[in-house]
Amino acid sequence: MKPVIAIVGRPNVGKSTLFNQLTRSRDALVADFSGLTRDRQYGEGTIDERKFIVIDTGGLGEAEESVDSLMVNQSLTAIAEADIVLFIVDAKAGVMPADLAITKHLRALEGKRIYLIANKSDGVDTQLALAEFYRLGLGEPMAIAAAHNRGVKQLIEYVLDQLPKADETTEEEAPPGTKIAVLGRPNVGKSTLVNRMLGEDRVVVFDMPGTTRDSIYIPYERQGKHYTLIDTAGIRRRGKINEQVEKFSVIKALQAIDDADVVLLVLDASEGIVDQDLHLLGFALERGRAIVIALNKWDGLETHHKEHVKSEIKRRLQFVSFAKIHTISALHGTGVGDLYGSIDKAYASGQVRVSASQLTRFLEDAIAAHQPPTINGRRIKLRYAHFGGSNPPTIIIHGNQAEHVDESYRRYLENSFRQALKIIGTPIKIIFKTGENPYSDSGSKSASRPAAPKKFRGSKDK
Repeated sequence: MKPVIAIVGRPNVGKSTLFNQLTRSRDALVADFSGLTRDRQYGEGTIDERKFIVIDTGGLGEAEESVDSLMVNQSLTAIAEADIVLFIVDAKAGVMPADLAITKHLRALEGKRIYLIANKSDGVDTQLALAEFYRLGLGEPMAIAAAHNRGVKQLIEYVLDQLPKADETTEEEAPPGTKIAVLGRPNVGKSTLVNRMLGEDRVVVFDMPGTTRDSIYIPYERQGKHYTLIDTAGIRRRGKINEQVEKFSVIKALQAIDDADVVLLVLDASEGIVDQDLHLLGFALERGRAIVIALNKWDGLETHHKEHVKSEIKRRLQFVSFAKIHTISALHGTGVGDLYGSIDKAYASGQVRVSASQLTRFLEDAIAAHQPPTINGRRIKLRYAHFGGSNPPTIIIHGNQAEHVDESYRRYLENSFRQALKIIGTPIKIIFKTGENPYSDSGSKSASRPAAPKKFRGSKDK
């Protein structure tokens, strides 16, 4: 699994600035689940091809009396799942009472790697500023200036290098076969479905939301094919999280999506589609995963209820229209066997590879049927395409003014490639690249084109 880094500290010490530097984005929020504490953000960072998950926590209260309660309600959730905790303090402000209260909690933790980071160290005497923080008893403080990205890379490289090799799961250690992450809200029947797919009771099933506390990897074989089911803990709405241990499971579900080849999203047909389901779908889509949707508890519904659910699906799931939807009963096994056909097709589609000549031919056919839009009186020219990667299939299209292709035409091209390549169950990522224009500025224009001959001015011009 990717290492998890939690950023904690009081307000205005630069936690979000450091988060954005690590994720290389100003809007790095990749999961906005109702089941997560409102002030926590999850993102992914990369340093020298080493990937990690970053959690930005909310400020721990500006008043001393609020620190303890907010520490428990917000940051302890992130800290519990983290391999590394970065405690951010303000090098210019020095040690504040809130810092002391946070330190008290951090020092009581066991098995966590905690690093004291003095941010905003620009423009101050670093040695003098750091000296005050030694009294916190959290080891040697490290100075950075997150706003200017100074010392950030060195910091992350250092803390990642301190992790034992056993803490990092390599691709070779992953279970064999197609990895299927079974995802969904608590009590929608995920564990029952896992047991039905396995044909044996391998996961505890109990009629109480939140029975599963961690992600469980179960390798197995079916009809000569290898699979690995990942049974994730349910992700709840924020107002329904009562047990602290249940909060800790969220990051495991997010990691399971990253590790999966196909996400099997389980919905409760009796409740219809809720916002939480859309959040989970959005995260799987953001990660580019193939998706299969299972509407569970379908057999117990009245006809009018079924028609209502179908209408809701058509209206609210348009953004994942490529995903195959199955109506099932995990308890009785109805429709469960049909899931494997869609899972296999979605996995194969996610792994597809296509030659540049084929993609360019498909692009030309799409353009012939529907021309790109015009920009400032000039039509966008899309010249050729080539394959950019799998899971999700990535197509790179080159042309002139390609960066101005609007969303509607991008969707048209996506649907055209999907039909031509027979891609089912997985998103398609299209990247547009504009070639360099040798006449884009006056300097290159004069260098590339010979100067026009000067007109001879004879006596007739006078």
